[in-house]
Amino acid sequence: MNILNPPDIIRAITPLNLFARFPDGRPQVPDDLLERMKTMTSEEAWSILDREKYLFQFEGGWFRTHPERILVGRAVTAQMLPYRPDFHDVIQKQGEADGRIGGQNSWVIDTLLPGDVTVVDLFGKITDGTFVGDNLSTAVAARTQAGAVIDGGIRDYQGVRELTNVAFFCRGLDPTPIRNTTLAGINIPIRI
Repeated sequence: MNILNPPDIIRAITPLNLFARFPDGRPQVPDDLLERMKTMTSEEAWSILDREKYLFQFEGGWFRTHPERILVGRAVTAQMLPYRPDFHDVIQKQGEADGRIGGQNSWVIDTLLPGDVTVVDLFGKITDGTFVGDNLSTAVAARTQAGAVIDGGIRDYQGVRELTNVAFFCRGLDPTPIRNTTLAGINIPIRI
């Protein structure tokens, strides 16, 4: 049973998908459509969302590591929750059974493909809520050539800023590592 990244649930909650799907169930939005999106302004994208009644799809107030770059890609969501020992143990055992290594935040990064954008709900946590530093940001860059949106923090900003093929949106910078959080799911609905 895949409790972290359930393909059947992903297929069930995206019934309007017009495209092929990745093995994890995500819609495989064509690369040419992503490239066309890079030429749109925020206002142009918002007018489409507004017309189609997707009225709650904008969130402002981000710190941007590369403000000169447009971030577009296929979403890979991750839900992080405040640490609770019983739940954390279940998730850790499932990850180990699935052959996952490293911290739970790296499990998400290990799933990324070219053109993906990680979207992480870390409930706004900055101190002890840094989803990536320069090493994991380098892994994101190598895997996606896109970046991430993190409702939480990042660390090692100087190293992240040196990456030229990605952009990260986050809530702030902090030197602490990620602590006292648990991964609740990958590619599940999240608030951010």
